[in-house]
Amino acid sequence: MAVVLGKTENPRLPKKESTWELIKKNKSIYLFISPFYILFIIFGLFPIVFSLYLSLQSWDGLDTMKFVGLRNFSLLMTDGEFWQSVGNTFIIWIESTVPMLLLALIIAFLLNAAFVKLRGFWRFTFFLPNVTSVVATTVLFGSFFSTKFGVLNWVLGKLGFGSIDWLNNNGWLQVAIAIMIIWRWTGYNAIVYLAGLQAVPEELYEAAKIDGASTTQIFFRITVPMMRPIILFTVILSTIGGMQIFTEPQILTGGTGGPGLGGMTMVLYLYNQAFSSHLFGYSSAIAWVLFLIIIVFSLLNSVLVRRLSNH
Repeated sequence: MAVVLGKTENPRLPKKESTWELIKKNKSIYLFISPFYILFIIFGLFPIVFSLYLSLQSWDGLDTMKFVGLRNFSLLMTDGEFWQSVGNTFIIWIESTVPMLLLALIIAFLLNAAFVKLRGFWRFTFFLPNVTSVVATTVLFGSFFSTKFGVLNWVLGKLGFGSIDWLNNNGWLQVAIAIMIIWRWTGYNAIVYLAGLQAVPEELYEAAKIDGASTTQIFFRITVPMMRPIILFTVILSTIGGMQIFTEPQILTGGTGGPGLGGMTMVLYLYNQAFSSHLFGYSSAIAWVLFLIIIVFSLLNSVLVRRLSNH
């Protein structure tokens, strides 16, 4: 044993290699995994860093960039149209996410029941809207929601109700967008919930039935508490997706957000600022504010779901 500067060193122990030496030693392995990191740096990391840099600039996409500091962010704080888009996005998120997740949980509970036949067929049927083209779906729903010749207004007329101006009224336009989101994502979340339900011990259900619990009691007292991690997962994913709603309002309103801007979501507003007004610095600032809103809202949802589940 040798003592160096008060420390004991064992000469028989192998010398710890540096990170660079390990890379050189296993270069063939790192070569095989390098395409992922190269593509991530080019198409993932670089756009993120560049958008942050761009948010501090004034640029129309052609002329020389001009550094403006935090001016884009200060303008954003007083932009009434942007804050309207924030409010629209939250309204559409609430109108779509709450019924969507509740309906998905009920569907998953029924699909997991023993009396249901043709489970594979029903799983495929509920999941099909998720793999259907969003643009094609929106165009189809646009014909449903048409004020004069829409299928829904025709049905309402047959039932004795008045027609609804779906695409020109802010409130109904947001409901229309929410319905499209519910139709597209309910089946996906139901499949996720179904996978979680199949991990719940069957003995819990059998014991509850022996004790005389009803189906409703089993659902709320056993299924929902046991599904808390899965519910939290879907709530966070739905929050992230709901804050980035773009295709549905863009196709349904032609990119204008509707006459009263009821369909102007945050991402649609960002898109218009970048590719219609050519304010790329300002749109980058919107993107970073949107990023912060998603993080804060996701954390709030996480805390809320945990507290509700504990009760």
